[in-house]
Amino acid sequence: MTRIAQLLLVLSAAALWVASRFTWVDVQSFDGLGLPKTSALNGAAWSTALIPLALVLLAAAVAVLAVRGWLLRLLAVLVAAASAGMAYLAISLWIIKDVAPRAADLAEISIVDLTGAHRYFTGAVITLVAAVCALAAAVLLMRAARSSSGAPAATAKYAAPAARREAAQAKAGESAEDAMSERMIWDALDEGHDPTNPDTKGR
Repeated sequence: MTRIAQLLLVLSAAALWVASRFTWVDVQSFDGLGLPKTSALNGAAWSTALIPLALVLLAAAVAVLAVRGWLLRLLAVLVAAASAGMAYLAISLWIIKDVAPRAADLAEISIVDLTGAHRYFTGAVITLVAAVCALAAAVLLMRAARSSSGAPAATAKYAAPAARREAAQAKAGESAEDAMSERMIWDALDEGHDPTNPDTKGR
């Protein structure tokens, strides 16, 4: 599950980068002195959080290799929060009634020179798909965290060398105890005792 989650996080980050290159809004202006001008705003300009969110997802994909247990749960929550932010950025392009004032401000165009604005939804759709992938990754990470908490042996290969040595010594000690117990049973049988009942002698 963690490998699939990592793949989804990387794909989501790549999708955000692609979305940031698409034009989200263009704005038309005319100052009365020259020709009408059209200024295009790509995703990185319209939604400045796209690239930082992509970097967060890439960092989360790497962090999956190093965290377990409650830290993995916390990482899953952070990825889910990032997914919600991505979805908001995408949906906001639809729900904003008039993009012209913000577009003019971002393009550094005076409102009096503004003649119109047009929005494009390709980048927003890609961002929404990336949000869904990130949310799926968060769910998988949460499930992996629950599984790993119930199976500590599965994470032994990620333990520090000292921890592995302690585990090996403890296992060796248990094996020695089992061997001693077996030897005591055979000794008791040789002496004519019932090892299952120390107070009774065998016949």
